[in-house]
Amino acid sequence: MAVGLLWPVAMLNYMDRQMLSAIRPAIRADIPSIANDQDFGTLMAVFMWVYAFLSPLGGFVADRFNRRWTVIGSLFVWSVVTWLTGHLHTYSQLLYCRAAMGISEAFYMPAALAFIVDFHPGPTRARAVGFHQSGIYAGMALGGISGYIAQTSSWRDCFTWFGWIGVAYAVVLMMTLRNPPRESGTLKPAPPVKVLATCRALWTEPAFCLLVAYFTLPAIAGWMMKNWLPTFLADTFDLTPGPAGLSASGYIQIASLVGVLLGGVVADYWLRHQVRGRIFTSASGVLLLAAALVGVGHAWSFGAAVVFMILFGLGWGFFDCNSMPILCQTVRPEHRATGYGFMNLVSISIGAGATVLLGWMRDHHLRFSLAFSLGAGLAVLGVLLILQVKPRLPAPQPI
Repeated sequence: MAVGLLWPVAMLNYMDRQMLSAIRPAIRADIPSIANDQDFGTLMAVFMWVYAFLSPLGGFVADRFNRRWTVIGSLFVWSVVTWLTGHLHTYSQLLYCRAAMGISEAFYMPAALAFIVDFHPGPTRARAVGFHQSGIYAGMALGGISGYIAQTSSWRDCFTWFGWIGVAYAVVLMMTLRNPPRESGTLKPAPPVKVLATCRALWTEPAFCLLVAYFTLPAIAGWMMKNWLPTFLADTFDLTPGPAGLSASGYIQIASLVGVLLGGVVADYWLRHQVRGRIFTSASGVLLLAAALVGVGHAWSFGAAVVFMILFGLGWGFFDCNSMPILCQTVRPEHRATGYGFMNLVSISIGAGATVLLGWMRDHHLRFSLAFSLGAGLAVLGVLLILQVKPRLPAPQPI
């Protein structure tokens, strides 16, 4: 029930993020103070930087206090910010609003994943995380619909409507979501979490450091696809904003949805035979997405690009549903949300830099295919690193 209740939150979380890139032309036409594509890239990047740098704080608050209220509060605040976005009129206002959204969303993902794995200490963990992550890809796919809404109504309506939906669902969670067993007293409570002790426990563990690097390198390619693929498809195949936004979000995200569900099943099955089964499942997904990324950048037709986007999504799903379960095999339960927050800090801040760099490349008429190929190479490097990790904690037993 907890995973099911959080699925719509994950969907709204990423729908709100995806809408900005999907309706870029409509926003730029309505707000002339957005001077160029590098400015628009900065709009996307400021969210990522704020989100990244506050993710460890969000994780620590969830570990130290209450993961349930961290999730609910985050949803409420970012939904209000989403509503507010639809009522802004200048570039600077949008910039501040995207920063505020980064603050609020930084508290959700580390808390939510740690919340879920508390309910799933046994070998259903990857499947539970995978089901939750499927909400992310449903949200990103639905975010592409905003391109059509912007054409038929107004880009402002997209943010206004979904902001109200998020506020209403936060009230629903207040009435229905319950704490996991560890917090409700059926299991022994964890000792209080302290900042310095948590940082020392995480960063003195070599396996955690390798996992942070592994989480970061493929994520660079992921942020490239999330933030600039609609523009790449529109330029390369002469698509209008509606089809470009829906294609960029739809094919990859639907394939990713399938990938996280299938990847969770494969990882949990492989774990029963090999303690590194989740690592191997994730690494195989990264190799697939790296090859597909090169294919998208050099696609000879839109049909070929669609095939490579689907393969990218499947590989990303295998990677995404196993990050928290692998983390659980390397760090203690009371440090999981903070650990995931640090992973977000490193991966998203670097991904934000890549987002601005691609905006600069577009302004200077450089081909995106070069960036896609470099991103694929970094993803393969990540595979070499994660294969060096040996789980420090015992594999979960059936419950």
